[in-house]
Amino acid sequence: MKSQAQVPTASQVAGDTGRPALGGLANALPPHVWFGVSAIFHYLGPAFAVLLFAQVGVLGMAWLRIATAALIFAPLTRPWTVFARADRSARLLLLAFGACLAVMNCSFYLALDRLPISLVAAVEFVGTIGVALVGLRSRRNLAALAIAVAGTLLLVDIKWSSDPVGLFWAFLNGALFVGYIVLGHRVAQTGIGIAGLGTAMAIAFLVVLPIGFSEALPAFSAPQLLIAAIGVGVCSSVIPYICDQLAMARLPRASFALMLSLLPLTATLIGVIVLRQVPSLTDCLGIALVVAGVAMHKPAPE
Repeated sequence: MKSQAQVPTASQVAGDTGRPALGGLANALPPHVWFGVSAIFHYLGPAFAVLLFAQVGVLGMAWLRIATAALIFAPLTRPWTVFARADRSARLLLLAFGACLAVMNCSFYLALDRLPISLVAAVEFVGTIGVALVGLRSRRNLAALAIAVAGTLLLVDIKWSSDPVGLFWAFLNGALFVGYIVLGHRVAQTGIGIAGLGTAMAIAFLVVLPIGFSEALPAFSAPQLLIAAIGVGVCSSVIPYICDQLAMARLPRASFALMLSLLPLTATLIGVIVLRQVPSLTDCLGIALVVAGVAMHKPAPE
């Protein structure tokens, strides 16, 4: 990896765009706060995206999501500069991260088009358990993970589908979500940070360009539809991914993976506020177990 003077960091990017306070704010707030913001937006975007599938298609929606994020990040992070100044190992890492983001988003939407979001979320969480297990160094953390998993299983309604294609996309998304955690954590720890995320998103855009562009074309002739798609992109790929990077930079990978068990909690809360879906007593018990597991978890020193 080349020096941080050659590859812009998150703080340097903030300063270059006239907002030097961003770097200070990123360090002033605890990483758990950034994760909490990410968790809130994690399901807001997909919930709106499903409503747009009929107008722009599944892959078209994935293209619009990634394209929106790439265009927003581009002037802030200058991905062409970051990639040009990075050494060979950093370039390979960014290429892998970008390809992972592209295929993960596509497979996620393809799974949502065929399966209930609860099942897709459950499969997605299975992979994060393995990541958390890698970093466990105490019985306390093992117990915390068990409690969080128990709460998650109560929250999600796992209904195994007879749709093999849908299950394929769901499991592919789950595997790539693990890759997102591992690769994203490596990018955050190298010091490239948000600049690396912007570069990876530009690479993801190039990967999906020949896949979803044709399906996304109807959005360009309907301003309201295009605005809605852009909103999905901001909620799904800009806000949560930035917050993930800010959290990953200061959280051990196992801790971040365990905290992902909060996602069913945020999904339930969003359901209450946005969809007026009041949780049952079983759901409330699941929420309590998830919160207890995350609170009990003690990050292992790296």
